[in-house]
Amino acid sequence: MDTFTLAATSFTIALSLFITGKTDRLQRAFAVLCLAVFLHQTAVFFRELFAPDFWTAVATVGLFAIAPPAVLFFRQLTRHTSSLPRASLAVTAALSAAGLVIGFSPLGSEPRFGWAGSAYTGAVLAVCYWALFRHVRRLEPSTEKKRLGYLLIACPAAAVLCSVDLLGLAGWSLPPVAGLVLGALLYFTLLVIAYPQLSELHDFLARALVIFVCTLIGAFLFYLVAYLFNIILPSFTTVIMTSFLIVISVTPVKMILKKIFSLLYPDSKDVFTSLYEFDEKLEREKALLLAEMAPVFAHEIRNPLGSIKGAAQYLQSEAATEEQTQLLNVIIEEVNRLNAVVSQFLNYARPGSGKVVAQDINAIVARAIAVISADRLADRLTIRRELHDALPRVPVDEQQILQVLINIALNAVEAMPDGGTLTFRTSRIDTAAGPAVGIAIRDTGRGIGPEELKNIFKPFYTTKERGVGLGLAISQRIIREHGGAIRAKSVPGQGSVFFIRLAAAGRN
Repeated sequence: MDTFTLAATSFTIALSLFITGKTDRLQRAFAVLCLAVFLHQTAVFFRELFAPDFWTAVATVGLFAIAPPAVLFFRQLTRHTSSLPRASLAVTAALSAAGLVIGFSPLGSEPRFGWAGSAYTGAVLAVCYWALFRHVRRLEPSTEKKRLGYLLIACPAAAVLCSVDLLGLAGWSLPPVAGLVLGALLYFTLLVIAYPQLSELHDFLARALVIFVCTLIGAFLFYLVAYLFNIILPSFTTVIMTSFLIVISVTPVKMILKKIFSLLYPDSKDVFTSLYEFDEKLEREKALLLAEMAPVFAHEIRNPLGSIKGAAQYLQSEAATEEQTQLLNVIIEEVNRLNAVVSQFLNYARPGSGKVVAQDINAIVARAIAVISADRLADRLTIRRELHDALPRVPVDEQQILQVLINIALNAVEAMPDGGTLTFRTSRIDTAAGPAVGIAIRDTGRGIGPEELKNIFKPFYTTKERGVGLGLAISQRIIREHGGAIRAKSVPGQGSVFFIRLAAAGRN
């Protein structure tokens, strides 16, 4: 089962790379290497079951087929700048061909030939590792150096774990694990080469943890079914390996079926979309539709509003009585209010298109405080600033974040008509994913009730007599588009506080 696990894992990885149709030279080289490993391990597995002579010959072909794609892969991985010259590929190809010729001659039946073939393949892999090590040492500090460094650590770690099998040969009653370990190493290598956006160790560990948890859940379901139906299951190691194979095979199988169904049923594009993904897709489509309709909607409303306002202003200049003037003033004020509503609706409907640059968040908060201080309603307030001195810079659009801070602060000012304290606080937040910056805006106003607090970020929800209910909805959307989070807490009669968290620059 250990050998079958490695064979199935290598085949699954190669298949997943080929069927995506987007593989570059590096990924194709790795896919060919995985196919060579699959050929060898499959032959070793079936050699114990059927026609040992035939499968021994296939195993020999697979063993000597590993070296050339290994050299090609490591040359591609180092972008042809490693210590492995171009001639090394031709040399290993020639040596592998010679090994195959000897393998099919009478000398190939000698037991020592099998050990020699394994030693040759191991030596080629060791040389490739040494060349990768030298290449990484020459690299300047960068994301690529990090990712390749993780691979340098993973290879010897896998070798140490595989050495556990030697204890089994020495008489210890331990299940073989080399196949599972090498399969995990191939999967880790796939993450390194196929997902260049992953640069931090926790990114790789998080994906490995997902695979591990899914494998344990699969094993638990195996045992649960066996218990319910009185089925005798194989050993725990076999169940774990089977579960692992199922977990990593789901995506390639789904991709194959998706391609087949796209040919048979070209109109059924959502057949493999889960219910949760389907809901998310509908929400995205609604947002796009709203973004397309909003400008048309605004144009069709603003034109009549402009005509109404122009006519009211003309009649105002011709008004004969004070009462007529006041009525026309009401028309103009309501037109201005509707125009403001349309503007806020546009701000909510249109996706963010600002310029994101690493910014000093304290400077943006200081600008927001200056704007709020200039408001006449803030004369009755005490504005405090508690800004952390050593904050990392944050990639944001300055104008959009300023809009968020002013929206929240103006709401706080209106919540304290009789005066109070408005506090702006910034802080550094250290998380497992990296540093972040926190912004808190606290007031001592009348507060928000529990039921109202649940709805404050919903579009068009407001408790104000002349409010539109889009300020906080726009603020939430801006923060989410920046990859951050916003939440609020409030105690009626004591005040409210809004918390904003934004990831620091350079965090992945």
